[in-house]
Amino acid sequence: MVLLSFDIEEFDMPLEYKGEIPFEKQISISQTGLERILDILKKYKARATFFSTVVFAENSRPLIERLLNEGHELASHTWFHSEFENKHLKESREKLEDLFSTKVTGLRMPRMMPVDEKEVERAGYSYNSSVNPTFLPGRYNNLKVSRTYFKEGNVMQVPASVSPNFRIPLFWLSFHNFPLSFYKKLAADTLKKDHYLNIYFHPWEFAEIKDPAFKLPGFTVKNSGKDMVERFDSFVGWLKEKGYAFGTFQEFQKQIQR
Repeated sequence: MVLLSFDIEEFDMPLEYKGEIPFEKQISISQTGLERILDILKKYKARATFFSTVVFAENSRPLIERLLNEGHELASHTWFHSEFENKHLKESREKLEDLFSTKVTGLRMPRMMPVDEKEVERAGYSYNSSVNPTFLPGRYNNLKVSRTYFKEGNVMQVPASVSPNFRIPLFWLSFHNFPLSFYKKLAADTLKKDHYLNIYFHPWEFAEIKDPAFKLPGFTVKNSGKDMVERFDSFVGWLKEKGYAFGTFQEFQKQIQR
């Protein structure tokens, strides 16, 4: 099963690099990208999981309703993208459920931040996909974490996929910067070994973000916007041609618990 997931959030990354972007633009850029993602998924009849902050969801209700109506899953990306307290775990889950009358069972922390797993369980989640089991200087050092899903208490942990050899990460930055043929090989190797693939992206990658005011490094904006739309369309089409099934995290969890 291919687990496509998207962290839908206010596009505040320019603030990490001392760039400038007003809140309204943070939301509108992510909305543009989300529309493009949904169009591609609809084209290939591929279901996915969307981890949303409450802030983005409250400002994008028609798009959240659309993704739910099209068979996708809504999960929590906490309340804010750049501010976190443990209370946001439960509060964000309950708020998303109240806003959209859907069952929220999954969590992904913003920027894959570490989180107290006991707090995650207490907040009512059944799965957490908040770890990238690789080494990335300045960001992740999780080489001792299992490459594949495992249980911690009553919560299923679903790490982001990395290649079977050398733990090469298959997250969004790899997709933008690796030759697509090499990325496809890593994805195929991982599917063969693990029988599933968990890869994540963000809506703003599919929008126009090459703005000097944002001060974003070149490796974060390479193959973004329309280039990303074409690249992702090609990749999903390739997965479909290979006969891989697409599913939500909830569907995956039910399958592995049989």
